[in-house]
Amino acid sequence: MEICCWRKTRAARRPGGISPTRLMKCTENAGSIFGHIFGLRKGYKDMLNKKTVDDLKDLKGKKVLVRCDFNVPLKNGVITDETRIVAALPTIQKLIGEGAKVILCSHLGKVKNGPNEGESLAPVAVRLSEKLGKDVVFVSDYNVTGEAADKAVAAMGDGDVVLLQNTRFRGKEETKNGEEFSKELAALADDYVCDAFGSSHRAHASVEGVTKCISAKGGVNAVGYLMQKEIDFLGNAVENPVRPFVAILGGAKVADKLNVISNLLEKCDTLIIGGGMAFTFLKAQGKGVGDSLVDDSKLDYCKEMMDKANKLGKKLLLPIDTTIAAAFPDPIDGPVEVQVVSSDAIPDNMQGLDIGPKTAELYGEAVKSAKTVVWNGPMGVFENPVLAKGTIAVAKALAETEATTIIGGGDSAAAMNQLGFADKVSHISTGGGASLEFLEGKVLPGVAAADDKE
Repeated sequence: MEICCWRKTRAARRPGGISPTRLMKCTENAGSIFGHIFGLRKGYKDMLNKKTVDDLKDLKGKKVLVRCDFNVPLKNGVITDETRIVAALPTIQKLIGEGAKVILCSHLGKVKNGPNEGESLAPVAVRLSEKLGKDVVFVSDYNVTGEAADKAVAAMGDGDVVLLQNTRFRGKEETKNGEEFSKELAALADDYVCDAFGSSHRAHASVEGVTKCISAKGGVNAVGYLMQKEIDFLGNAVENPVRPFVAILGGAKVADKLNVISNLLEKCDTLIIGGGMAFTFLKAQGKGVGDSLVDDSKLDYCKEMMDKANKLGKKLLLPIDTTIAAAFPDPIDGPVEVQVVSSDAIPDNMQGLDIGPKTAELYGEAVKSAKTVVWNGPMGVFENPVLAKGTIAVAKALAETEATTIIGGGDSAAAMNQLGFADKVSHISTGGGASLEFLEGKVLPGVAAADDKE
C-alpha cells in the first residue's frame, strides 16, 4: 500500500525531496482509507454480490484465465517476499483440483523503461512450481500473448498450469491499445477469474477489458478466494461494526480531502489521531508544536472537526505527550537523541516524531474497550527503532484485543508483520490503492466487471 511515510513528507521540506504535489497526493491516500467505510453507495453494494471461483461449474478440461497479483519484490532476480504468491495458491489449487487448465497472468513492477529481464515473471514461475508441487510452464514472450502462448495453452492437459509473461511488457494496457490485448487474452480461455485485488482499481486489459470478451463468448467472470476475502472484510465486515468501534488514523499530515475524518466521526465511537497529522490538530487547539510537521492551511478544518466531535458526543483522542528530537534522523534509521515532553510543551527548536508513552497507554486502553478496530497509519517515524515505540504499542494493543481488527496496510501492516502479530488480527488488506478506493466507496473496475450472483 503506497501510504506516504513520514520520511517522504520530511524529505519534501529538504532540498532534493519529493515535490509538494506528489506529497499531497500521497498523504491524501493515507487518510482516504476511511473515506466512506460505512457510507456505502448502491454501486459499492453491487460489488458485494459477485460470482466466485466456487460458482464455476464443469471445470474439467476448461481453460481458465486467472489474473493474479504476482507483483513481488525482487533483488538480483530473487524473490524477497513471497506473500502474494502464497495468497494466490488457494484459488489456483482449487482450479487444478477440478481439472481445469489454468492460465495465469500478472504484472510485476512499473516497467518504465520497457520490457526487461529484471521485471520478468520467470522467478515467479519457479517459485510457483515449488509451491504447487508441479511444473508451471512459463511463456517468456515479451508480447505476452501470441504464438508462444497459443502453443503452450494448446499443449496443456487437465490440471496443468501456464504462466504468461509480465502483462506490463505489452505496453499501456489501460489505453485503446489494450483492446486488442483483451481480445487475445480472452481467446486463450473459456472462463476468467480475477484474484488480483491490488490491481482491481485499474481498468486495464487484463483486469477489466478481458471480461467483456469472455462474456461475449459465453464465458463466466468470477472473483477468486483472495478477492472475495477482501470484499468480505473491507465491505461486509465493516458495514455494520460491533460497537464500540474505534478508528485509528496516523501517517504524515492532514491532506486536502478531509471529509474522510468528518464521515468517520459520524460512524465511529472513538477516533484516534496520531503521526505527523496530529500536530495540525494540536496547533488548532492553540498548543505550541515547535518545529513539528503542520499543515497550516487545515487549521480551521481541524477546529471544525473537533467541534463536530463534541456535538456528536464522540471521542477524538490526540497525543498528550510527545517524543521529540532536535532534527529528523538522517539516515532515517540512524541514531537520534530524544526526550518526552507534554504535547503542549514542545520547544520551538524541537519537533515531534512519535507519540509518548502516556499517549500510547491512552490509545491502548481505547483499543482494549473496542469490539471493532480499523487502523491505518503509523504513530511516528516507524522506520527508526527509537521512534517506533508508539506504533509498536498500538500494534501490540490490536494483537491482544479480542475485537475484530482490520489493518489498512502500509506501515501499519509492516508493524504487525515485523512484530509477529499478523496472525493475531482479523484481516490485513493486500490491496494498496485498491483498498483505499474500495473503502472510500468507489466502484472498482476489476470487481464490478465480475458477473453478479443470480
